[in-house]
Amino acid sequence: MVTRSEQIFVNLPVRDLQATTTFFTKLGFEFNPKFTDENATQMIIGKNIFAMLLKEDFFQTFHKSALADTTKVREVLITISLESREAVDELVDLALSIGGETAAETQEYEYMYSRSFLDLDKHLWEILYFNEDAFE
Repeated sequence: MVTRSEQIFVNLPVRDLQATTTFFTKLGFEFNPKFTDENATQMIIGKNIFAMLLKEDFFQTFHKSALADTTKVREVLITISLESREAVDELVDLALSIGGETAAETQEYEYMYSRSFLDLDKHLWEILYFNEDAFE
């Protein structure tokens, strides 16, 4: 049996929903108003890929585990591919200029270029350009 999902939802706890929404809006992301209220918002990453940004107390209604302290541990690495190295630089540079933090050194290989940043809640976002032509 092959399992394939039609959509992907990454659920992330956030301390300040408004500040986080503003941060990602400045990065060019859009939000689905149908799934946005005072507790959560649905950020559109791709055609069928979404990040549900949930206020921490609301996030905890879905499970009993403690939240990860993202200043000390990583609970997830979110990777987004873009169409070019320039697009990677543009997005990460913008993220850093509006309050994001550098997460790691730039990685550059024949087939991949990536940079990463921590958002306002210290979630790790890796932005990459993947050169599939390098494998031909």
